[in-house]
Amino acid sequence: MEQVRIDKWLWAARFFKTRGAATEAVLGGHVHVGGERVKPAKEVRAGDKVDIRRGEISRTVVVTGIAERRGNAAVAATLYEETPASLAAREQQRLERRLARPLGADLGARPTKLARRRIEALRRGERRRPS
Repeated sequence: MEQVRIDKWLWAARFFKTRGAATEAVLGGHVHVGGERVKPAKEVRAGDKVDIRRGEISRTVVVTGIAERRGNAAVAATLYEETPASLAAREQQRLERRLARPLGADLGARPTKLARRRIEALRRGERRRPS
């Protein structure tokens, strides 16, 4: 087996949970092979460069192996090699997301029921004895 459909390969390499999700991503233009938008039936071979975008995360990988069936994660990791530029870009995105935390993230965890009742009592001006 020297070549396989791109949707099957994406599913076997565990980029998508189902083959249907992989097909939808290819049809939606989120997957490019060799810099070009492709159809789900496009055959990929070892050495092809594949660009995959899932949400905010983009990856550029080089196909190193071909599989038609989905195996375990260790086998799936041998089917591709991510480019150094892609790794650096993903690390940069991860750092930016960490620095740009949403509003209220520094407030801490959600209050417990007891803490919420104490806060509400303070707002009403009541004074309760801590249990």
